[in-house]
Amino acid sequence: MRNRQIQEERIKTYFLDSAKNLLRAEGLKGVSVRNVAYRAGYSYATLYNYFKDINDLLFRCVEDFCQEVGDFVAARTEGGAPGREGLRRTARAYVEYFVEYPGVFELFFLERLGGFGDRTETAALITGLLGRLCEPRLAECIADGTYTAGEAAAVEEGLRCMLPGMLLLYENRLAPDNYEEFMQSVDAQLGRVID
Repeated sequence: MRNRQIQEERIKTYFLDSAKNLLRAEGLKGVSVRNVAYRAGYSYATLYNYFKDINDLLFRCVEDFCQEVGDFVAARTEGGAPGREGLRRTARAYVEYFVEYPGVFELFFLERLGGFGDRTETAALITGLLGRLCEPRLAECIADGTYTAGEAAAVEEGLRCMLPGMLLLYENRLAPDNYEEFMQSVDAQLGRVID
């Protein structure tokens, strides 16, 4: 890589990291071109040299957050049991990530897609994330005869629909009003869907 390319990538990374930190801390309401640029240590006009607009930057954040969720889940499930138990641990780690980073949850599940890159591509990244994370465990369940392919698809769909709803109630309505009760409820619902 040439020095100029290295510098461009470094500055892009500053903007991305600044936007991701704002999203984690304050949610989407804290993200503006000026806030991102200020935190990155650059003029807001400089951002436009590296990203088409704020929505282009947000789309890149979504891509990075998807990778981050995957890394978080992998770290929490490494060396764990395969099959149903592995599936349960994967889904639980997915929930734990969004409890830890409510700003990312807001970006993924509460914000209208608006102009974040290609709407279809962004929606597919977000809605398919849990399925991609669960895919290896579901494949193990199919291989060992725990589920048929149709049952595995139904389990994945159940998890994909259930978990954001539970997170929404917990994050925005404090239902239940403490973390321990919430995770007990998550575990109970995971048992219903997975078992």
